[in-house]
Amino acid sequence: MLGFEPDPWQAEVLRSSAKRLLLNCSRQSGKSTVVALLALHTAMYWPGSLILCLSPTLRQSAELFRNVIRFYRMNMSASEAIPAESETALRLVLENGSRIISLPGKEQTVRGFASVSLLVIDEAARVPDDLYYSVRPMLAVSQGRMVALSTPFGTRGWWYEAWTNGGPEWERWEIPASKCPRISPEFLEEERRVLGSYWFEQEYNCKFLDAKTQVFRREDIDSMFREQVEVWDL
Repeated sequence: MLGFEPDPWQAEVLRSSAKRLLLNCSRQSGKSTVVALLALHTAMYWPGSLILCLSPTLRQSAELFRNVIRFYRMNMSASEAIPAESETALRLVLENGSRIISLPGKEQTVRGFASVSLLVIDEAARVPDDLYYSVRPMLAVSQGRMVALSTPFGTRGWWYEAWTNGGPEWERWEIPASKCPRISPEFLEEERRVLGSYWFEQEYNCKFLDAKTQVFRREDIDSMFREQVEVWDL
């Protein structure tokens, strides 16, 4: 109905029923488009749902919300379209009681929400750990879904830990630029020359890399510890 033809990976993510999703995707691969569609679909087909979209900055929150509104307005000509009760720059309330709210990632602005049906964390690698830990309880009663999308930003923080050690509860999607048909090989080769290997691998190939200012490599630090505890008989 929207005239949108998803890439194969986008179609699979949209059909996924997983409660926890990590989308580790290249820049301009279409990850924001996917979560905008998920947000709108949840609001339309699950009356009374609360969809909360968090981004590190107000500008990013507004940009993500524009994607939601664009699809919503395109859908208004469909027979099952649900009219809006109210609409602002960062909030859409439908007549079926569903709400889509997009907010900048500040703990004081999000703590009042509860019973979230879908929690979207945009640019997750740049969302602070304390904010992430403070929003997880919003899913406790509702048993809602969480979708975190980002490109990597170093080997640190909750996003990196969730991707590498988060366990089977997370469904993980890694989408490098080579899987996006809208990004040409010629453009990628130019970006590799201009950005250099470090930034190119992180921004377009979804690689978690140690910060250039880091004294010790993450793998060297991890190798100094072990989780198993030996028990000695005395």
